[in-house]
Amino acid sequence: MSLQFPAIVIICPLAISFLIFISGWWFKRAAFALAIGALAICTAVSGAILKTVARQGPITYRLGGWQPPWGIEYRIDHLNAIMLVLVTLLALLAAIHARRSISRELPEKSALFWGLYILMITGLLGICITGDLFNLFVMLEVASLSSYALIAIGPRGALFASFRYLIMGTLGACFYLLGVGHLYIATGSLNMADLAGILPQVYHSRAVLAGFTFILIGLGIKMALFPLHAWLPDAYSQAPAAVSAAVAPLMTKVMAYVTIRVMFTVFQPDFAISLLKITDVLVWVGSAAIIFGAVMALSQNDFRRMLSYVIIAEMGYIVGGIGVANTVALQGVIFHIINDALMMACLFLVAGQVRYQTGGNRLEDFQGFFKTMPMTAFTFTVGALAVIGVPPACGFFSKWYLLLGGIQANQWGFVAALLACTLINVALFFKVIDKGLYVHAGAEGPGHRVRGGQPLPGEAPLSMLVPASVLALMILLVGIFNQVIISEVIRFAVPPGL
Repeated sequence: MSLQFPAIVIICPLAISFLIFISGWWFKRAAFALAIGALAICTAVSGAILKTVARQGPITYRLGGWQPPWGIEYRIDHLNAIMLVLVTLLALLAAIHARRSISRELPEKSALFWGLYILMITGLLGICITGDLFNLFVMLEVASLSSYALIAIGPRGALFASFRYLIMGTLGACFYLLGVGHLYIATGSLNMADLAGILPQVYHSRAVLAGFTFILIGLGIKMALFPLHAWLPDAYSQAPAAVSAAVAPLMTKVMAYVTIRVMFTVFQPDFAISLLKITDVLVWVGSAAIIFGAVMALSQNDFRRMLSYVIIAEMGYIVGGIGVANTVALQGVIFHIINDALMMACLFLVAGQVRYQTGGNRLEDFQGFFKTMPMTAFTFTVGALAVIGVPPACGFFSKWYLLLGGIQANQWGFVAALLACTLINVALFFKVIDKGLYVHAGAEGPGHRVRGGQPLPGEAPLSMLVPASVLALMILLVGIFNQVIISEVIRFAVPPGL
């Protein structure tokens, strides 16, 4: 049975997503149970795959028994095994958290939501597990089209945000596909392992150079890398709360994984570092993204929009670390992909809880929530401290590795951007803490949960509190056991040759 785990992790959610669509016509209540069942199975299988890879090394699975490069091959090493666990676990927690909000926000579309949700997760898992560049494109489109639809079913403004995301996402997919086509022209293969052996012989081919450039541009759009980020703030802030809680932490991180895979596995590290020197460009683009995202986040009054710009800054951390391109920095990049997914999932779940209780996500809606919603406030505090980089929260340790990597490489602009962003994040989250701790005179209104200057009780439902609390605990545990995670898993995930 365990030999079939790579196939099960894709086939199970794919089959159940179609079952949800079909059963939704007659029995909508079954949709949530089917979704949770699929995600629970995928989480258990992904954990078993990571355990196998940690013990035995990379594993391969050939679909239909077809030999690569003609057939599609799933190849799982430490890097994508980590991603499988991350995607399935966060998707499961976000799904549990979403039940109450979906029943309120989308009562007539609940089956549609759960079917699209599981289909999106199927696409993300396929992106992570595949060893074929064209199959990766297919899975990328499955995930993207599902996320467009999920955002579009939201409230006022979501349809336009989804359309803008659709246009930008389609451009990104086209650039990626053009790049893959150029590589196929030059090599005659789409299998990643096969390409890794062929490409060094044709590195100076114009088709290869163009293909690599097109792929990076496409992935830059998909991961909302500054200045290709314009679609992200509206998409994540206008989507239903349950959608943003799942899409925001995962989509951009999976694209960052693909960037690492293409730059340092499909191509040899020397190609990007020495031949094209694209890593020098990525350092400065990442540094600019950090400062831009942090400053824009500071100017927002909508909590989810603020978090959207934080994500843009965090992607700057990751891309800048990729550009530094040494072992310490790449360890920090992989660790930060994990940490940022946990932090953003935690904070977007907090946003969902506040929206569920108050009907809004403006900073005024957080008025007095340390008293009215103490568990939610605790979860927020853990997530905020992690983003700022306060130990023992996990965010500190990945940023520390990124700083050390930048110092070793003498990338002082990147180091300065990291430190400046930390200071800006302190001011950023203090705004929310100030609102949450104090009830100011005149803070009244139906959306503020305050009457006569006194906060009203209003903790979120238990089904929302538990997943958010689990994430807060994970943020602390990942930070406390950072050395174990680095030494046992992440150091093996760093591509060789760095």
